[in-house]
Amino acid sequence: MINPLIFRAYDIRGIAQSNETTPDLTPETVYLIGKGTGTHLRRKYNAQHMAVGRDNRLTGETLQDAFIKGITETGITVTNVGLAVSPMIYWSSCAPGLPFDCATNITASHNPPEYNGIKTVTKGAHSICGDELQEILKLILAQNFDTSDTPAPILQADIWPQYKADLLSKVSLEKPLKIVIDAGNATAGKFAPELIRELGCEVIELYCELDGTFPNHEANPEELHNMLDLIEEVKKHNADLGIGFDGDGDRVGIVDSQGKLHSSDYILLLLVQDLITRQPNPQVIFDTKFSQLIINEMEKAGAIPIMCKTGHSFIENKMKELNAPIAGEISGHLFFGENYYGFDDALLAGLKVITILSKSPTPLHQKFDHLPKVFTTPEYKLPCPDNQKFQVVEALVNHFKPLYQCTTIDGVRAKYDNNTWFAVRASNTSPNLTLRFEADTQEKLQTIKNIMLTQLQKHPSVDTSKL
Repeated sequence: MINPLIFRAYDIRGIAQSNETTPDLTPETVYLIGKGTGTHLRRKYNAQHMAVGRDNRLTGETLQDAFIKGITETGITVTNVGLAVSPMIYWSSCAPGLPFDCATNITASHNPPEYNGIKTVTKGAHSICGDELQEILKLILAQNFDTSDTPAPILQADIWPQYKADLLSKVSLEKPLKIVIDAGNATAGKFAPELIRELGCEVIELYCELDGTFPNHEANPEELHNMLDLIEEVKKHNADLGIGFDGDGDRVGIVDSQGKLHSSDYILLLLVQDLITRQPNPQVIFDTKFSQLIINEMEKAGAIPIMCKTGHSFIENKMKELNAPIAGEISGHLFFGENYYGFDDALLAGLKVITILSKSPTPLHQKFDHLPKVFTTPEYKLPCPDNQKFQVVEALVNHFKPLYQCTTIDGVRAKYDNNTWFAVRASNTSPNLTLRFEADTQEKLQTIKNIMLTQLQKHPSVDTSKL
């Protein structure tokens, strides 16, 4: 009937087309998910009107239609907004003057083409995730649905012009820059080039034509190998900046004019340094894998750094709780609360980085030259089965806690010395452990990797071959 494993920590995601197995997300199951979601939203939030969009996956339109059918049968009016990036969908639940008190995007972000998924928010871009997704699953399994005598209407609208105008109203360009955009043939390719041209920049498009088979590389800017073509293109055209987007436009990767991909902690520092000119001592939220060097630099600049559990729902809740103006995750999510709604928006992130650079005599590749030299790894993802990953992390927490100064809000982050640390956590979205290491010498970096490796090798379920 329905595979409960597709109800994950932050959204619903599973295989939607397969020749080998029965897919998890068929029109039939997605129709039931629509009925369950509509029932939950009506009962808990008295929802009346939902915006529904989709990314450009091959299964998107069929699954969107099935989801909408389920939603409208519970009595919630739907406006089909067509192709959309996730931030546009989140925005639709916040923007004044729009009728929506909930919104959904049919998307599997950067997953391979055979996947699809469902991301839903209520008013103010509050994510339906975790326990609430489990509530929806229970309603489906019990066939406990609200059913309207006649299905609610289905409307059509194009919300892109309003969303674009809102984004452009947040920034101003001092001088035009030359920007290369790599959308990985995903949905941002329909929107980002137009947005950045309207800002006043010259735009060179790379893989911006929509193709739901994602033939060139997966739309995941966190992984360097997905950014190599963008790096080449930036250098070839002497561009000021390269911007890579993920599959649904909520994560971003930034490449400087020399072809260096900057991790999101450095980009958040750039955004915080700009924010401080308008808002002294802002609280800045970030996940446990952020560079200690960057945390120290934010503090020196006057920001108040606050570490948080990974996951957009945790970060968004912490932002609301503290009224924080900005946040970031190492995976490329950047969240904006200053004069915005507190969710992750890669299009707005791109605009902000461009406008900061347009006002500065210093190019991006020189912005961090003054920082002390540190050796930081990318984020490692080590395969570990879903049913064992949390036990492995718990064992690591118990081992490292007595030995080092540790933060345990999300797995364990252990401080080896002032500038040297390592972190490990269980991924909530895939059967992996995620790890990152940073040290002030290459030797120490190897030492802390060996410390971790020794412990991981006690757990045969972890594939340590990538470490």
